[in-house]
Amino acid sequence: MSIQTAPPQPTAVRPDARKGRSPQRLSDVQRTLLLTGLCFAALLGTDLRAWSSVGLGGFDLGIFDQGVRGYAHFGLPVSTLKYFHHEFPPGFSLLGDHFSPILALLAPLYWIWDDPRSLLLGQALLFAAGVPLVRRISDHAFAAAEPVVRRRARDLAGLVFGLGWPLLVASQVGFHEVGFAVPLTLLMLERGMAREYRTVVLAAVLLCCTKEDMGLVVAAYGLVLLWRGRGSAAAGTARQTGGWLLVSGLAATAITVQWAIPTMGGEPGYYWHYDAVGPNAPAAALHVLTDPLVLLRAATDQTLKPLLLLWLFGTLFLLPLRSATALCAVPLLAERILSSNPNHWSVARHYDAFLWPILLTATIEVLGRLHGRGRPRRVRWLGIGLAGVSLATAVPLGLAELAIPSQWSPGPRQVTLLKATTLIPDGAWVEADNQIAPRLTARDHVVLVDQTPRGCEYVLIRSIGRSFPFASDQQQRDRIRLLLAHGYQQVWGSNGVVLLHRWQNEPIPGEHVPVPGGKPVQDVVPADVGHNLFKG
Repeated sequence: MSIQTAPPQPTAVRPDARKGRSPQRLSDVQRTLLLTGLCFAALLGTDLRAWSSVGLGGFDLGIFDQGVRGYAHFGLPVSTLKYFHHEFPPGFSLLGDHFSPILALLAPLYWIWDDPRSLLLGQALLFAAGVPLVRRISDHAFAAAEPVVRRRARDLAGLVFGLGWPLLVASQVGFHEVGFAVPLTLLMLERGMAREYRTVVLAAVLLCCTKEDMGLVVAAYGLVLLWRGRGSAAAGTARQTGGWLLVSGLAATAITVQWAIPTMGGEPGYYWHYDAVGPNAPAAALHVLTDPLVLLRAATDQTLKPLLLLWLFGTLFLLPLRSATALCAVPLLAERILSSNPNHWSVARHYDAFLWPILLTATIEVLGRLHGRGRPRRVRWLGIGLAGVSLATAVPLGLAELAIPSQWSPGPRQVTLLKATTLIPDGAWVEADNQIAPRLTARDHVVLVDQTPRGCEYVLIRSIGRSFPFASDQQQRDRIRLLLAHGYQQVWGSNGVVLLHRWQNEPIPGEHVPVPGGKPVQDVVPADVGHNLFKG
């Protein structure tokens, strides 16, 4: 007896399969790589646009270039730009200015490419390294959400971080220690959320090697861990880690400020800008204890100070204020709004990049908590709104210039400065205009042309267009006349740019070079600085 079987039914073939295409979305790894690459490209592009338009100065790119170049040659980070201008002793190490030994990790870049742009490349890589960490922070915050919600939250967080205006602004103004502070802060916060406290401690130690005040951020995060571990027997490790971070963070800042920096030639109290609170830290602490309102008075004595806070928190819809993580931002904010230095009140400098990982992490935590409380629609609209505001502010604060070809080209005076550098021989001692100094640091001994003649072989200066640290064009023209009358001759000049060469060793009135035991000086901030939140 034969058994008849039904003929096999044709298998339905999906249209995507017929065409050989996979219907699946990008994997999480691919999304991470895509967003990281986008962040890196945008930030490196911002760096290189500023470089190509001759928009980066000796203060601060030239200083860091000289310092890291010292590390690359297995020496100390010595910067003639820094110690000549501020009258520090000869051979002054940048470790006596800000305690940032972690910058030595960038020395290998100079073995590959001996150029100041190595620092710009390194900073863009460091910033971009934060994208995977922010995505993991979002994953922790939305751990209880549906997979599709977690995926969208990761993508949105990575995009907002990577194209955030604080990182774009920091890239526009060159290289700073903040390049390390951003990913290390994110690592500390993310590992804390994952309860991997050994890595938290490692990140905290590295942060303390990034800049002397980062120990205060570490201490503040110790308070956060202590707060979150209260009343829970299972959170003993968190409390122990929090206590250790609190004590060691405060100790790290105290030791570096009171011992390490002075040992490296720094001046105690050199960066103290808080006379409205007290003449020094102990006096300020006593003043605050006896008159707490002094903090309010110092924080509101200039219009830009409350506006700065409104901008930072308002663009994030005040959400960071609902997370304990925001406590980590308090030391950095206090440094700025209590300061009498107008350079600290603007968002046009790199200082907000130190705050960005803290404020964004706090925002993500609050959104994840709201979603866990059954408010997905509210979280969805808040997320869309935050992304919209973040990207909208990023356009005028950096992204737009990337798309404008003219912004990549130097102006007529900058072209003239570039031309003048080709007439200076390698190995010469040069007093250089701030804007052109980074183009010379790789091959010459460069100091900043300022109010004090230094007697260098060459002087490259402008007669038109005020350049830091001069207060006016007239000061620059007076300097040119002084040098021409005392042993210098003009070898080239065009479009308000003058190159002078010293051909006689005639004494110059006011000539001075740093000497051992000299007293460092501070810059006098011009009267027109500090009146615009969006202008440096």
